Amino acid sequence: MSSEKQAAEEGKIEFAESAVSLSSFVVDPDEERRLVRRLDWRILPITCLLYLFAYLDRSNLGNARLQGLPKDALGGDPTGKRFDWVNSIFFFSYILCQVPSTIISKLFPPRIWLACVAIGWGISSTLLASGPSTAFNFAGLITGRVFLGVFESGFGPVIPLYFSFFYTKAEMGMRMAYWFGFAAVAGAFGGVLAFGVQHAHASIHNWRILFIIEGLPAVVMGLVALFFLPNRPESTTFFNERERAIALERMSRGTSGDSGIKIQKAHIFMAFRDWRASIYAGGAIYFGLNCALASISAFLPTILATFGYTNANAQLLTGECFSRGIFMFTASLISGIGYVLLLTVTSNVHVRYFAVFCIVSGTYTTIGITIAWFAHNLGSETKRATGIPMFMGIGQCGSVLGSHIFPLTEGPRYIKGFGISCALAFLAAALSLVLSISYRMENARRDKLYGKPKPDSRVDTSELADKANDFRYIH
Repeated sequence: MSSEKQAAEEGKIEFAESAVSLSSFVVDPDEERRLVRRLDWRILPITCLLYLFAYLDRSNLGNARLQGLPKDALGGDPTGKRFDWVNSIFFFSYILCQVPSTIISKLFPPRIWLACVAIGWGISSTLLASGPSTAFNFAGLITGRVFLGVFESGFGPVIPLYFSFFYTKAEMGMRMAYWFGFAAVAGAFGGVLAFGVQHAHASIHNWRILFIIEGLPAVVMGLVALFFLPNRPESTTFFNERERAIALERMSRGTSGDSGIKIQKAHIFMAFRDWRASIYAGGAIYFGLNCALASISAFLPTILATFGYTNANAQLLTGECFSRGIFMFTASLISGIGYVLLLTVTSNVHVRYFAVFCIVSGTYTTIGITIAWFAHNLGSETKRATGIPMFMGIGQCGSVLGSHIFPLTEGPRYIKGFGISCALAFLAAALSLVLSISYRMENARRDKLYGKPKPDSRVDTSELADKANDFRYIH
């Protein structure tokens, strides 16, 4: 038996021991801090860089649009509708594949799963620039973007689940902020990179060069993930036995993980019935945010060009707008205010450019917090594996909407696009407040009925997931 399989079997036995055994295990704080630091240095650089390249590959169409893609591959596309469909088709395959991909990912070692999907989307992105066989025309671009969505659907929703194997509720928010913050880094880096490519003089079109130099690094990072990402705590060879014991104890604080690699079928159906985290509130919030995110990704260079900048400078200026804020409700309001400014201020370019900063900082901040917020509130691994891609899938429907609300024929004011995005930003703010109050009320109800549980104590969620009496939501 290989060392990894042996570790997996030993881990399953240890992980399946009684709650008394886990709760009686004493963790030295200094040991735990050292372990978390080791995890951070191993997990965060790889997953953050993977997201950087994933986001570059899905959003580089906005930059490619100013580098001649519509003229070269879309027959000129005078109305912009073909470009809109090339942009949005990614989200159709992404949405359809999220739930099955995330559930199935639980049956494979995480490093192998994440490596395969990264290599897959890197190849798909690179092939968009490879010539007549793949991306010479509208149909070729559509096909390439479909496969890009298929492979990326096995990455984004899986990362919150993967992080929950190693990080506690209190630690998840910061790690998700680091991870999702690289979407903003991608926006900044992509703009600067596109500016450089804009001035390249080569035998192929600049937008093809852009696809190649942003697609190949994902393949490289997939290979890095294959060799360096740790697998689940009970099976990875990254830990010694003492570290493994600490990791398993941390995995069960305030909840309990699934024992080994398995799927709780009952929890899948529970996720479909959970109005808070999966279907209604979470999906509606994420829908509004993704409408803004998709339109920012695809149309920000075009919007900045309407301010009077040249195409090259518009590429460069996109890199200046990406930053992070603090609170979800506040960030959504800031984003909404940015859209109000774009709708009401028509002549002052400085105010309109400031509004773009508000939109980008508010949107990117809120999406990162949303993912972290719901990841642990779903209670069990199987419910997270179902619920996370469910609300993210609903949210990505907003990305489809965002890909179609800025047609060229409505520029430079784009009243419809700004108006829809503004309303959805304020809706996200309101729903965030409602959801937070709901979680607080449910926690108070359980405290009254069952008493306050000991902080970080193990809660048996194997049957009821987050409906267990001692489970408490993050609000």
